[in-house]
Amino acid sequence: MTWGVQNKESEAHQQLSYAVQDIGLNFFDTAEIYPVPPSAETQGQTDRFISTWLKKQKREELVLATKVAGYGNKYLRQNGEETRITAKQVEESVNGSLSRLGTDHIDLLQVHWPDRYVPLFGAGAYDIANERDEVPFEEQLRALDNVVRAGKVRYIGVSNETSYGVMRFAQLAEQLGLPKIVSIQNSYSLLVRTGFETDLAEVCAPRQANVGLLAYSPLAGGALSGKYTDKAPEGARFTIFPGYMERYTKSLAKQAVAEYAAVAKKHGLTPTELALAWCKGKWQVTSTIIGATSMEQLKENIGAFDIELSEDAINDIERVYKRFRDPTTKPIDD
Repeated sequence: MTWGVQNKESEAHQQLSYAVQDIGLNFFDTAEIYPVPPSAETQGQTDRFISTWLKKQKREELVLATKVAGYGNKYLRQNGEETRITAKQVEESVNGSLSRLGTDHIDLLQVHWPDRYVPLFGAGAYDIANERDEVPFEEQLRALDNVVRAGKVRYIGVSNETSYGVMRFAQLAEQLGLPKIVSIQNSYSLLVRTGFETDLAEVCAPRQANVGLLAYSPLAGGALSGKYTDKAPEGARFTIFPGYMERYTKSLAKQAVAEYAAVAKKHGLTPTELALAWCKGKWQVTSTIIGATSMEQLKENIGAFDIELSEDAINDIERVYKRFRDPTTKPIDD
């Protein structure tokens, strides 16, 4: 998601080749709005970087996921209308993604965020005053079914979704014989975990809707690496884009990060290794989505998945968690 803003095409290719050829990874996630922060000027550049690399690869050996934008953006569609999860817009989005990526199918298409009102990205409690019109769930599911039946998409999923949304999609798929959502891509990390573990985990569990969690922001935008504990380093995302993801910098999260860093040090790990190894070890997680702006970061991230946390380390993590339960939801002034 940084390719096209913070990373050049050659850097993206270097990361992709290392992940696939040297390590053996095969799952990649992009979105029609990438890179981020999103803008009309850079939209689609991440896909284009992937495309020029993908031409030289064996497509059938890779799993390529992308996302169609939920409610809101006005520059993504040709007629300038707000993005909605309708049949017309889903088809336009998928056709655009296929063209930019240079492929004939998408393995996993996800709704990037809900069409209806939902408090997102640390916004806090649901506010009934913010409710608005929404595309019915059945209409959305049929729109996704259209591109599946056309052979353009193999599987579908959701992102930034709630238990209500997951259950509605799951129930309708069963009742109407429509495609089942197989994944949910939600933020999940040492800083953002309560919402999933106490609510979504039940509906997504194998005995219920059986929806796999693709955990994004396992490092909380890089905050859990510890690099923002003091002064933000030059060239870092939050330095380049002040105010972006400030829920990780202007909140109690900074205190929590410092305590998790102390746990990592105690157990001979880097903060990054602790955060990613913890995420990998959770039963809810099907796959962890990582991102890096440098090869050094990428290698550290991938290497963390070979680490098994000790029981003592997990207990230390839980002690910190009891004091800082999802601290990103209540921003405070520095």
